[in-house]
Amino acid sequence: MTHPEIIKKQKLFDRWASTYDILFTTIFYQAIHKRLLDYLQLPDSPNVLDLGCGTGRLLDRLAEEFPTLRGTGFDLSPQMIHQARQTKGDRHRPRLIFIQGNAEQLPFTDQQFNTVFNTISFLHYPNPSRILSEVNRVLSPGGNYYLVDFTPLGQKISHTLGVSPANIYLYSLERREQLGREAGLQCLGHYSLLGPVWLTIFTKI
Repeated sequence: MTHPEIIKKQKLFDRWASTYDILFTTIFYQAIHKRLLDYLQLPDSPNVLDLGCGTGRLLDRLAEEFPTLRGTGFDLSPQMIHQARQTKGDRHRPRLIFIQGNAEQLPFTDQQFNTVFNTISFLHYPNPSRILSEVNRVLSPGGNYYLVDFTPLGQKISHTLGVSPANIYLYSLERREQLGREAGLQCLGHYSLLGPVWLTIFTKI
């Protein structure tokens, strides 16, 4: 059964999709993605999954930087996926594809991807353990998972922010590590990208 918060999130981002790329988020995400690239270690033929891809901006940038990259964008919002297909998908066809669905049940085979990204989307998941379990399932051994999100620094607890239309969940770096470990992922390190936005890199052993 779909969590009620997930349904609310989908409706929110459906409404936001048509203007998402022209709001302040564009500058913010550009800065985050630029700093993220400094920490990437991709294989020779990257096959990457971007969870919570939105309108596909990260995959668009990765496709420009890495000519051999193949990427799959995955998002809860049908309208976000529509926007991504119309712009980034067309520009990089057939290297990039975009699929709508719930990240708690990924429609991919085991070990399908050698890299997985989550950029400012993990905070929306009401069941983080399910997400990480699915990441571990679809990630090939030795592959990396790049988790980028806001974190309450200096605290070992997690925070739930009751904002409309549904909650936002912020995890300390220690809690990220713990969640990853419970899912079978090893933490390689934490890195500051921009203010309270931190990158945590996991690998699948």
